[in-house]
Amino acid sequence: MKRLLKIAAVVLALGLMTPVAAADEDAGDKRPRRTFAQIGSPSAPSGKGSFRFGVSSSATQIEDGNTQTDWYRWTQPEPQGLGRSPFVGDGVQGYTKAIDDTKLLDDLNVDSYRFNVEWARVEPKRNQIDEAALDHYSKQLDALIARGIRPMLVIHHFANPVWVDNPDDAGCAKGPSDTNLCGLDHPVGGPLVVKEMAEHAKLLAQRFGDRVDEWATINEPMVYMLFAHAFGAGPPGKANLPTNFATKFVPAIRQYINAHVAMYQAIKKYDRVDADGDGRASSVGLTASVKQYVAVRDGKISTDPRDIAARDKFRRFFELNFLDSLWKGSFDSDFDGVADERHPEWRGTLDWLGIQLYDRTGVSATATPGPNTLPVLNVDVCGAPPCLPLLDSTYYVPTMGYESDPQGLYPVLKDFGSRYRDLPLIVSESGIATTSGKRRAEFLVRALEQIDRVRTEGVDVRGYYHWSLMDNFEWLKGYDARFGLYHVDRTTMKRTPTEAATVYAAIAGSRTLSPAVRAAYGGSGPLTPEPGSGGAPAAPNAPTDPAVTAARKD
Repeated sequence: MKRLLKIAAVVLALGLMTPVAAADEDAGDKRPRRTFAQIGSPSAPSGKGSFRFGVSSSATQIEDGNTQTDWYRWTQPEPQGLGRSPFVGDGVQGYTKAIDDTKLLDDLNVDSYRFNVEWARVEPKRNQIDEAALDHYSKQLDALIARGIRPMLVIHHFANPVWVDNPDDAGCAKGPSDTNLCGLDHPVGGPLVVKEMAEHAKLLAQRFGDRVDEWATINEPMVYMLFAHAFGAGPPGKANLPTNFATKFVPAIRQYINAHVAMYQAIKKYDRVDADGDGRASSVGLTASVKQYVAVRDGKISTDPRDIAARDKFRRFFELNFLDSLWKGSFDSDFDGVADERHPEWRGTLDWLGIQLYDRTGVSATATPGPNTLPVLNVDVCGAPPCLPLLDSTYYVPTMGYESDPQGLYPVLKDFGSRYRDLPLIVSESGIATTSGKRRAEFLVRALEQIDRVRTEGVDVRGYYHWSLMDNFEWLKGYDARFGLYHVDRTTMKRTPTEAATVYAAIAGSRTLSPAVRAAYGGSGPLTPEPGSGGAPAAPNAPTDPAVTAARKD
């Protein structure tokens, strides 16, 4: 009753329903009411047709006192740290306020929360487990469950303990040790890192499997590979794509796939409790950063076969090779589109797949490498004019430097539903960086409209997680890009709900996209422009480092 009263209050506060209009609101609007089923299994057959409303966050991006991660070391100003990119500092006090922040989730009426346990906090030194940290996360899980919110735990969300691949010693001159395993690309250290990641997964499954059934091994594997191992834009700072493609970059990817498989197997072995009663003790997937890929040339959409081939080549590199390896049990080691290694042990280690779409990316063939050229692939990539024509100037996201198409989920989900048949999909992140709550609400509602559309056409999409719960540290962008449903004042750390939070609470609470909500926020036209920007790029698209292009959003 308490939740029903809260939902009614939210709806009335929005002005989305009045006693007079409620009875005939469907009749007066061309956008019909759309309803969503209750939460179910993300992977079991019983979960088909179910739907979950959730939000996502990550430990490194919100937590305070998180000094043992490679990202803290990488971003901490000199001389204490390396000072290589904006300082993560104390995040938004997400560790200290973790229990209090469950109230924010409750107020959103969501039924699921996707987040991660910080590996570096739990194991700050190799083989030394911090029991107080595990107890903290255990209490956070209990608080979520007490509020009726189902946890989904991510095991690896970009950050590592410093001892995994120490950014102070990226060359690892002395070889693997307890203070530096040398990382995934090292011929001796790589298998050790895989083993340690599996041990971490085992520990989490043993400690939390009685309350957690839903797991993601890795968040956006190729984004991590690009900034960590391709261009050195993030820790540990290895720029292996241009000069060590076959000897270091590709082996790192291969070991990361091995790590996923090892974590998958550890969870399946040690999570033995069916906490939610769906018949499965664990549902294990991963989340992939995907894009809308556009062939371009001279600032226009291109039909040139060379540009189309370049577009397809970049997509294989950025998302399909990693996923196909797990789906088919094979690996394309030179990214030419033909698998040349058999790995049957990889096959069948995805119970579900998370889709995370943020941007459109222009791709063109090139004969002469330039500032936008991706090494080895020899294709040019860009995210805004003058290279990539915008669908709509209001879709441009100034703080991120890309265009985010509110209708983009439909073709992407259709494609993945066809490509990986019988693999359930979840939109595990979706959102927009903006200071406008209305603009964020529009993006959110349109994403849900496209998910509903694709579900009605038979694609097995089982949920939506908004990115993010609150404003946070956006990796290479620092704190300027605000994705949060809750605005965070980083002086006081006060959380304030945006208009989007109010709208999402009404949708999730009623499990409905009402005609009034759709009329106010949905559709396919322009978005509310970003305040102060006019909606268009502030300047012509400058030459873009491919690492930044690929890692525009976590």
